[in-house]
Amino acid sequence: MSDFIYLASQSPRRRQLLEQIGVCHELLLPNTAGDQAEDAEAIELALPGEAPRDYVQRVTGLKLDAAVARHARRGLPPAAILCSDTTVALGARILGKPEDEADAARILALLAGQEHEVLTAVALQQGAQRFTALSVSRVRFAPMTRAQIDAYVATGEPMGKAGAYGIQGAAAAHVAHLEGSYTGIMGLPLFETAGLLRQAGWPL
Repeated sequence: MSDFIYLASQSPRRRQLLEQIGVCHELLLPNTAGDQAEDAEAIELALPGEAPRDYVQRVTGLKLDAAVARHARRGLPPAAILCSDTTVALGARILGKPEDEADAARILALLAGQEHEVLTAVALQQGAQRFTALSVSRVRFAPMTRAQIDAYVATGEPMGKAGAYGIQGAAAAHVAHLEGSYTGIMGLPLFETAGLLRQAGWPL
């Protein structure tokens, strides 16, 4: 077995979380230009009427499929490949990454004073075997004024994050309660990830 895994994610938080549990890793990122450019946004499109839990697991599987193909195409040394995807759900509504600051403010206004779910799916490919897990957490935001929302959006932190917030940043000041996996809300649930690695024979 290799002494490292591939992480198919551009998230610096996921890198930090893997480092936290001592997992050596290398990035396996998609091409963004040229003949082999990959359309990550197309993978993240929700299907009509798709339930949030089905969505996040399907998207994670598609991302892992793309990473496995990328690994083969580049002729890289063999190692397990890890993928993860996070989405925020308010009831049956999927709240993805905001398109711009106005969209971020709209999403935060929906979440303010409400409880929502944070769903993070994890998938690990080891040879021909695939291991998967789903982390489900619940977060309740305190009511937020428009000024508070605007101040948070102005930090730039909501951009690129599902649900327009990062639990590890300034948004924590508005989180009244959470139940579940803090690291899952960050983007990589360490308990579930460690379980998948152990299933694949990784010595943790």
